Amino acid sequence: MMIMNNRLIQFFLFSILFLAPAWGASVIDEVAWVVGDEAILLSDVEEYRQRMRYEGSSVDGDPYCYIPEQLALQKLYLDQAKIDSITADDKTVSNQVEMRINYLISQVGSREKLEEYFNQDIASLREDLTEMVYNQQIIQQMQRKIIGDAKVTPAEVKSFFSTLPEDSIPDIPTMVEVQLLTVAPSISKSSIEEVKAKLRSFKERVDAKETEFSTLAILYSEDKESAKRGGELGFMGRGQLVPEFADVAFSLRDASRVSKVVETEFGFHIIQLIEKGGDKVNVRHILMKPKASLAEKNNAMVRLDSIVAVLDSSVMTFEDAVALYSVDKGSRNSLGLLMNPKTGSSKFQMSELPQDIAKAVYRLNQGEVTKPFMMVDSKGNEVFAIAKVKSLVKAHKANVEDDFMAIKAAYQEQRNSELLKEWVQEKQKSIYVKIDPKWRNCDFQYPGWIK
Repeated sequence: MMIMNNRLIQFFLFSILFLAPAWGASVIDEVAWVVGDEAILLSDVEEYRQRMRYEGSSVDGDPYCYIPEQLALQKLYLDQAKIDSITADDKTVSNQVEMRINYLISQVGSREKLEEYFNQDIASLREDLTEMVYNQQIIQQMQRKIIGDAKVTPAEVKSFFSTLPEDSIPDIPTMVEVQLLTVAPSISKSSIEEVKAKLRSFKERVDAKETEFSTLAILYSEDKESAKRGGELGFMGRGQLVPEFADVAFSLRDASRVSKVVETEFGFHIIQLIEKGGDKVNVRHILMKPKASLAEKNNAMVRLDSIVAVLDSSVMTFEDAVALYSVDKGSRNSLGLLMNPKTGSSKFQMSELPQDIAKAVYRLNQGEVTKPFMMVDSKGNEVFAIAKVKSLVKAHKANVEDDFMAIKAAYQEQRNSELLKEWVQEKQKSIYVKIDPKWRNCDFQYPGWIK
């Protein structure tokens, strides 16, 4: 969403069919397993199987063996969490639920379509999701407690690597660090006034009930994702929105009236209230951006060319040029060094870089600088840029000297898996488990279910 605070944008994938009514196909329910005081029903297994089908997941062997065991493992963790008084943070759960509901709305198009699809209102859907997310949070906390925080020593990492067969040594993909310098075209006052006048005319038309806000958002908003939903953003807290937008959105009282024109780093908006709930608000908005003229774009490119000339003459370093000229505040503060939002580090695989940047640096060596190119920045604005390859490590077989952290991560993953396996095997000895005879003929991952 164009107005979301960049620091809080998270990429997650969520199966839109996790509660689909199709899963509720008529089946005569039965108890397949009992773990502790919790039953695993045939309907639970079918629901899990339908989700896997949608996600394109598959298992080796019989799904009617694999799925109940996975559900049983979840119940083991939840049972121990209850004993250990582990609870989830309600605020974190609430935020996760709202993010997922907003994602679902973005997939189906509107709140109304979502309610129709699941054959339940948003409140009921939120309740179902809350239970699911709550359990997920508890299981994760329980697993972290089991794993503990024991430190991994370099000697352990080296020993682990020395035992790996040749064909099990991981391949390390090409990794690159990139510094970026961006120059933005100037925007004329007349372009800005044109956009503001158009938004004011939209406000007048909606306030006069001549047209629907959602119709105008679909037709004109430059926030393409929310435009698909008539401008609707879904419930958001103040911290999820940039301050200027949040101040106006949370001040709205009358859903029939439209806000004044609001300027943010993303452009200009008008906002309409849909609903308030606690410390969250759901609004529609229309975003429009004033456009630079061809002459203004040419001037920006000339300015960038002059910066390149200074760099070529070695009068100034790339870092100095970023500090003096780059318009991107985020990368300017880090001397142009881009940070990978997936890992939190400055290292990227080529596929993780923004497409425009990856295309520009693809054939460069370490220390080389691209020719000027045009790109769209994180706010959706056209800018002109040059990029420098700060470091480049080409694809290779892992070795301890160059790839210690990657090998350490692989070792930690294996060790954590072994710790969890040992815990499950021990837990099986003390918890009541009953499996219906029809569900016992399986080659389980953990044979201790049947006593």
